[in-house]
Amino acid sequence: QVALVESGGGLVQPGGSLRLSCTSSGRTDNFYYMDWYRQTLTEPRALVARITALRTTSYADSVKGRFTIARDDEKNILYLQMDNLKPEDTALYFCHANDYVGKESWGQGTQVTVSS
Repeated sequence: QVALVESGGGLVQPGGSLRLSCTSSGRTDNFYYMDWYRQTLTEPRALVARITALRTTSYADSVKGRFTIARDDEKNILYLQMDNLKPEDTALYFCHANDYVGKESWGQGTQVTVSS
């Protein structure tokens, strides 16, 4: 079991930015893909952004053009850069990873609140 620990959440005004970090106990370049999910009390956990082992990235339509997912394989950290944040981005954000056999690892989540 790989441990994933998120950080970087907080309160930000609409239009502001945050960068979430996910520190992995394993090598970030040893996953088939890593991603960020988010959920609220009323919405199920949903995929926000994904980065593959080959660094191909994909994004939910709701965040495309505003969020950027990246890895630092030297530090074993997954990032989610969030720009032009909107109130609807308010959620608990989770780091997630799949190995090459499909085994999943989840972080505990970090809260992002976008409010004026």
